[in-house]
Amino acid sequence: MKTEEELNRDILKITLVIQENYPELSKYIGEMPVTIPDCSHPDINLKNLDEYYQSLFELVKKYSVNEKLVQNN
Repeated sequence: MKTEEELNRDILKITLVIQENYPELSKYIGEMPVTIPDCSHPDINLKNLDEYYQSLFELVKKYSVNEKLVQNN
């Protein structure tokens, strides 16, 4: 598993990709279930960071595939 520093770096990178290439997706970042804690003092751990990164990655992946399909039609 990646370290906390590596995961934070990856999250920052993919967030920048979203802001630069898919700014229309930025509004969804704050609404993602992974970013909304279900308790008042959530623990930030490697599992949570990895899940958040994976959710961002999937968002970009699905959107970019759909965008290509629309452009090709």
